[in-house]
Amino acid sequence: MRCSAGEAFWNPRRRDLKTMINRWVARLALASGIVLGATAAQAHPHVWVTSSSELVYAADGSITGVRHAWTFDDMFTTYALQGIETKTKGVYSREQLAPLAKDNVENLKEFGFFTFAKADGKKQKFEEPVDYFLEYKDEALTLHFTLPLKAPVKAKQLALDIFDPAFFIDFKFEEKDPIKLVGAPEGCQLKVQRPGEADAKKLTEEMIASGDQSNYGAIYANKILVTCP
Repeated sequence: MRCSAGEAFWNPRRRDLKTMINRWVARLALASGIVLGATAAQAHPHVWVTSSSELVYAADGSITGVRHAWTFDDMFTTYALQGIETKTKGVYSREQLAPLAKDNVENLKEFGFFTFAKADGKKQKFEEPVDYFLEYKDEALTLHFTLPLKAPVKAKQLALDIFDPAFFIDFKFEEKDPIKLVGAPEGCQLKVQRPGEADAKKLTEEMIASGDQSNYGAIYANKILVTCP
């Protein structure tokens, strides 16, 4: 069964499973407008994620993968932690959060990990996530994981977009140093484009004209562009 974008971060091993599924499906229907026939203009997010990422390079200058750290909003954090037993209130270890982290990364696969890469204009595919774990700090959950590329690639231009096409989940970059290049060749330049800074109006007009709103979240995509000599 296909899960919703929101369910990509949801732990199915929780008490009162049937009730939670019904509530989640109802929320998804309202958010996505698929069931209610809503237009793209009516779509709005129900989960908010603050993202910071690292682009990882090998010694030969090829990019090998992306490391993400995604911090969830306080409401979703509270929701996700329901049913997880802990000895000390408000303290969760990596071990206690490990089953939830595993569920997250497994469900994210269906959505391409909300991470879309092109190297010199060619789409790139990712392997299964590695080194993943959840961290609870300052009353917020952060999901850490690494996405290795299926094949490391040398590129003069690398474009990376982070977004949910259905806009159920709203991603935004961390305010300070949201993107880092790790081991990149000398002379590589990084450009970051936050949602609404460019192309949003053009994308909206194109979607309205075509009638295709399946990729509505692209308007709010976080864009990374790396150019190397």
